[in-house]
Amino acid sequence: MQWDLYCHVVDNFGDIGVCWRLAADLASRGERVRLFVDDASALAWMAPQGADGVDVIAWPADTAQVAPGDVVIEAFGCTLPAGVVAGIDARPKAPVWINLEYLSAEGYVERSHRLPSPRGRATTWFFYPGYTAATGGLLREPGLMQRRAAFDADAWLRARGTPRRHAGERVVSLFCYDNPALPALLDELAAAPTLLLVTPGAAERQVRAILGTAAARGALRTVVLPWLSQLEFDHLLWSGDLNLVRGEDSWVRAQWAGRPFLWQAYPQSDRAHGTKVEAWLDRFVTCAPGDLASGMRAAFRHWNDGAARMPALPDPARWLRHCIAWRETLLAQADLGSQLLGFVAEKR
Repeated sequence: MQWDLYCHVVDNFGDIGVCWRLAADLASRGERVRLFVDDASALAWMAPQGADGVDVIAWPADTAQVAPGDVVIEAFGCTLPAGVVAGIDARPKAPVWINLEYLSAEGYVERSHRLPSPRGRATTWFFYPGYTAATGGLLREPGLMQRRAAFDADAWLRARGTPRRHAGERVVSLFCYDNPALPALLDELAAAPTLLLVTPGAAERQVRAILGTAAARGALRTVVLPWLSQLEFDHLLWSGDLNLVRGEDSWVRAQWAGRPFLWQAYPQSDRAHGTKVEAWLDRFVTCAPGDLASGMRAAFRHWNDGAARMPALPDPARWLRHCIAWRETLLAQADLGSQLLGFVAEKR
C-alpha cells in the first residue's frame, strides 16, 4: 500500500524523529511511504542514508501535485493542506485517514484510541501510542531487540574515541531541554568517576555555561558529541549506565535500551507536563519495591521540576534491574507499526 505521512516540524527534533522512525519502520515491512515534511533539514544527520521505500517530499510546495495514497497519517494534529483534504474527498474510495497523536500514559489515551471523527466525506481515526493493550503501543522496529542483545558498548565507545578510563567509570549521556536542575545533577555526578557524553544543542550550551572551559568538575569529565544518526543515538543509549533523555522519540528509545534513565517531558508554561510525568510514573514504578519506587519518583520529579537540588540517585544495580523488567512488560505489547498495519487492514 501507499502510505502518506504528514509532519509539521514545530521545534526541536521530536516530530520529525518520530515520523522518520515510523516511515522507515513501515517501509522495512514492505510498505511504500511518502513523508511530507515542511522542514527536512534534520534528516541530513538523523538519517543520512535515507531508507529504501521512503520518499521525502517538501510540504506544502509539492503536495498539490500528489494524489492521496491508500493511507494518510496526519501526525500530531499537523492539519493537512486544503488541497490534500479535497483530494481525499474526491477519491471514489476514501483512504484510511489516521490522526496519530502524541505519546502519553494518561487515562484519556485509552478512552480516545481508535475513535472516529467525520471529516467531510471521509473519517479521521484517532490513533494513540501508549503503554497498555488498549492503546497503539510504542514504536519498535523488527529486530531491534536482537540488535540490542548483540551490541558491544565498550567497543562502540572505543570506536568513537571516548572509551572509559577504567572499568569503574560510569558513562552518562545527556540530551535535555533547558533545565535549571542541571547544575545540581552535575554536582551529583561529579562525586564518582563519570564520563558525560553531551549532545549538541541545549545540553552542550548549558554544560559549557556551567563547567566553563575546564569541561570537568570533581570526578566528572565531559565529551561533546557531534550530531548522531538515529542508529548511532540508539548506540549511545545502549552504552550509557545512565541516560538523560527528553521529549518523545528519545524517551521511547531509552526504554528499549533497558538502562537507567531520567526523562524530561517537554516543558509547558502551565506546567501541564507535570501531569504527563506523574501518569507515566504511576505505571513505571508499579512493580518496584517501595524504597526504589520512591527514589525513582523523586529523581524524575526533581529533574522535571527544575529543582535547585537533586536527591541522591537510586541504587544503579536495582534501577537497572527495574528498567529491564519494565522493558519486558513493554515487549509483551504489539508495537505501533504492527498495530497500524492491522488497523488499516481492518478499515479498508
